[in-house]
Amino acid sequence: MPQLLLELFSEEIPARMQAGAARDLERMAREHLAKAGLEAELVSFGGPRRLTLVAEGLPRSTPDREEELKGPRTSAPEQALEGFLRKTGLSKAQLTERDGTWFATLTTPGRATADIVAEMVPAIMTSFPWPKSMRSGTTAFRWVRPLKRILCLFDGRVVPFEAGGIASGDLTEGHRFMGGDHAPFAVRDFASYRAALRDHSVLLDAAERRRLILDGARIACAAEGLELVEDEGLLDEVSGLAEWPVPILGRMDPAFLDLPAEVIRTSMRTHQKYFAVRDPKAGGLAPRFVVVANIEPKDGGAVIAAGNAKVLSARLNDARFFWDQDRAPGSFEKWLDKLKGVTFHAKLGTMAERVARIEALAREIAPLVGADPELAGIAARYCKADLASGMVGEFPELQGVMGGYYMRLLSPSRGGEALGEPMTGLSQAEKAGEGVSAPRGSEDTGGASPDLRFDGVANTPNPDPSPLEGEGRGVIADAIRDHYKPVGPSDSVPTAPVTVAVALADKIDTLVGFFAIDEKPTGSKDPYALRRSALGVIRTVLSSQLRLPLTSRFEFAAMVLEDPRFPAGLDGMMLSRGSLKELVPFFADRLKVLLRDEGKRHDLVDAVFALGDDDLVRVVRRVEALTDFLATEDGSNLLAGYKRATNILKAEEKKNPAEAELYRLTEQLGALTTPEEEKLAAALRVEVGAVDEALEAEDFTRAMHHLAHLRAPVDAFFETVLVNAPDPEVRMTRLRLLTQVRDTANRVADFSLISG
Repeated sequence: MPQLLLELFSEEIPARMQAGAARDLERMAREHLAKAGLEAELVSFGGPRRLTLVAEGLPRSTPDREEELKGPRTSAPEQALEGFLRKTGLSKAQLTERDGTWFATLTTPGRATADIVAEMVPAIMTSFPWPKSMRSGTTAFRWVRPLKRILCLFDGRVVPFEAGGIASGDLTEGHRFMGGDHAPFAVRDFASYRAALRDHSVLLDAAERRRLILDGARIACAAEGLELVEDEGLLDEVSGLAEWPVPILGRMDPAFLDLPAEVIRTSMRTHQKYFAVRDPKAGGLAPRFVVVANIEPKDGGAVIAAGNAKVLSARLNDARFFWDQDRAPGSFEKWLDKLKGVTFHAKLGTMAERVARIEALAREIAPLVGADPELAGIAARYCKADLASGMVGEFPELQGVMGGYYMRLLSPSRGGEALGEPMTGLSQAEKAGEGVSAPRGSEDTGGASPDLRFDGVANTPNPDPSPLEGEGRGVIADAIRDHYKPVGPSDSVPTAPVTVAVALADKIDTLVGFFAIDEKPTGSKDPYALRRSALGVIRTVLSSQLRLPLTSRFEFAAMVLEDPRFPAGLDGMMLSRGSLKELVPFFADRLKVLLRDEGKRHDLVDAVFALGDDDLVRVVRRVEALTDFLATEDGSNLLAGYKRATNILKAEEKKNPAEAELYRLTEQLGALTTPEEEKLAAALRVEVGAVDEALEAEDFTRAMHHLAHLRAPVDAFFETVLVNAPDPEVRMTRLRLLTQVRDTANRVADFSLISG
């Protein structure tokens, strides 16, 4: 069958946009073709200068289509018939009558597929969803970069149309610098197109470019006994920068290896798009790098490698300057002072005030996660300090990482640089409004925290134990380094108790703060990454199986935020309490996303959260037990019985709302007139207590087991018993039995929210 080949050729397309643009082109083409009644096998490609679409299996034209429209009754007023005739464009003689109703048959003639394509492509281009676009020339047409050519062939022939001031044709271009005389060349189909591009030094498929880069880089490194430091994100980016990628192994000055490895890799990756190289024998980075060229160099890449090495040296010299500058004595205190002048958010105060809130939260959370509150407080106090450092100013990706390095380079002392008072959480007396107490730890330290000085700076010996001596300093440094984790779905989750305390405090303060000022995510917009923060809290809690009720943590964070008596509080802050109530449901939605990826049903998460439980570990255990229970025959049948009981109760309550209160007096059953009623009542007497006992012990599997014992008596009850008996007392007893069934099931989860 005929083939459609479309290429949109332009100036360089940003690498980060290519894959998404290829998907959008395929999606939009599929939608347009479907509207025209066409189906095809579509494949799209994105590259540095072109988007390509291939459609196989299209017919040369669409078939004629007949559509039957139902009109008014033959007995309807004449005006109704006239309106139907105007709508269809037919005369009365062209209608058919069937079963006393008028019908019209409309015939739509088929269209040439080429004509459909000629309309489709300009429509797609005009509405193409580029993240950013620009105008060029004299037209109002916008594209990501100036558009140069449109190649559009159907069945080997050019489909004529114009878009953005450019007429379609059968010409394309090869590599900008390689590929012969650089003259445009004609193609006739996808096979000749792909082959001609390769002959002109262009690899169309991004996956092929990725493989070439990765294999070439590995081979170049292995030839010298080295290993490539693989980076999927960087590989995706550089495969979108070169049409004919050639990996080249370069050398860097070994003197730079005394910089932290993260600094070297970030400088290579962010600024130069280089891959780092590891020396497996030395166990660290090698003084080498891999750069991906977009040409086949005649000298094997020597000149390219040398030029890139000079550029890298300049970058790393800048990094060395910041590294040396940041390690000067007094840096931490200087950075903390700078944070006082940095606005976190106009309604949420400065970064220094935010740090104070994080410290208060970290001290409060620490005992719940098995962490030392003092270590957690110190780590929280310095967790954002490196934001004011020169290195993080140059490489924002290294926030936290550099703070961890700098903390490890400090020595505790009693003289020199005072670090100030430790922040404190609020005691029970303070929560009750009895005033703010002295900072924790001030009784035995005289109100001063341990002083910090960099290694190599003279200091006075400290005869007293300090949290910053020995292992404590490493724990604090690790917490500063890792408290941003997890940053994304593939990032690791912190497990060290102090790190967990600071990481949770950081994210909870963010969530409570922005919800308090009513800056919640809306639709696809989440400018403050609150969904990511919530998912980070959930993953951290579940990974360490922490029993950390959310509501009480949110309430404490809100109190710290708005209480002007507290050092972290914002005087005059007015919280949106309604928005804060939305936080737990917000977490429920994030948990549903996480569990859905693990194959769990979202309605079960809703059913468990409806009980008001905000202990994530317990919620997940309930969901898992409920999932297993509903997969059994007893579970599915009991769910059906529950829904039947609930529907009967709802119907009765709707008829007589005042009577509904009487159903809930389940202890007053009254006379049981049938064996099935007696068996159900007996089962409820036994199983209700057993279910409650299992739930108290958090043995949710056992609770489900006891719930399953109700299945048989519930089934028998519905098979033989008439609920709405003529005798009012008998009817009331039976409604109370159904209420007991409903309430017993709802002890485990809100079964009304479960589908099925």
